[in-house]
Amino acid sequence: MQLKKYFWPAIGFGAVFFSAWLLYHELRGLSLDELWDSIVAISAPNWLLCIGATLLAYAALAGYDHLALLHLKKRIDWFYITVTSFTTYALSHNIGASVLSGSLVRYRAYSAKGLSAAEVGVLVGFCSFTFALGITLLAGLVLVLVPELSERFVDELPMEASAATGVLLLGAVLLYVIGSALKLRPLRIGKLEIAYPGLPIVGRQLLIGPLEIIGAAAIIYFALPAAGNPGFLVVLGIFVISFSLALLSHAPGGLGVLEIAFITGLSEMDRADVLAALLVFRLLYLIIPFIIALLVVLGFERSQLASNRA
Repeated sequence: MQLKKYFWPAIGFGAVFFSAWLLYHELRGLSLDELWDSIVAISAPNWLLCIGATLLAYAALAGYDHLALLHLKKRIDWFYITVTSFTTYALSHNIGASVLSGSLVRYRAYSAKGLSAAEVGVLVGFCSFTFALGITLLAGLVLVLVPELSERFVDELPMEASAATGVLLLGAVLLYVIGSALKLRPLRIGKLEIAYPGLPIVGRQLLIGPLEIIGAAAIIYFALPAAGNPGFLVVLGIFVISFSLALLSHAPGGLGVLEIAFITGLSEMDRADVLAALLVFRLLYLIIPFIIALLVVLGFERSQLASNRA
């Protein structure tokens, strides 16, 4: 039991230290002055575009919870759902082990609105699947449209293999849509019934899932300079790969994992410019939302305590 308790945190911090070691070897010749010059070089309009992309990403994340509750046929105030979703993702993105940390926050918030533990479990699974669906759809599209993307990470991998992988990923998404159209029977686990989402909900999943990832990738894209920039599709593809690796590593905030993946994937660009763009991403997508989320949690717990006393 004790081993299980510390396993994933150990994996996460191990990934951070390993990525930090790789990053150190990549950035040994980079000075702080170069990094600061790259940050200062980001124009005001581009900063505004980065902020707009951040708002788009978190608005889409709120859509995950709205869709899940629609699937569960539960009515909760939209503002409460949006704040809960924002807090959940702002904390889990920084803490790591996002499914576990997200479950705890959602259970605390939605149980106060009458949802059972089983219903919160379905909600968490639905949101995680919506994200996975978005990643799968975008990865498939990018590999089909930009098959040479794989060469940025693996030199000897033929473009045909990348395109074929993209087609397989898109095929998996299509199978999910067909399953919804066929109205497959619900899955029963004891007293819990997991119903297949209807086509209207699946259609929204296919819109909201990719939209969040596009918004997050756009933060980095707008923070990068125009010189040497390979275009949004390539940046999006590298983000999908790096963000997936960061989640699999369970590293808090994907620390080090994102950086090494982007520096490898954008080897033609100045390393200071790439690192500066990632710092902007961490500031807008991770650090500022994390601070706000902590204040939200403190306010929520204080209101719950006052309610219990009353």
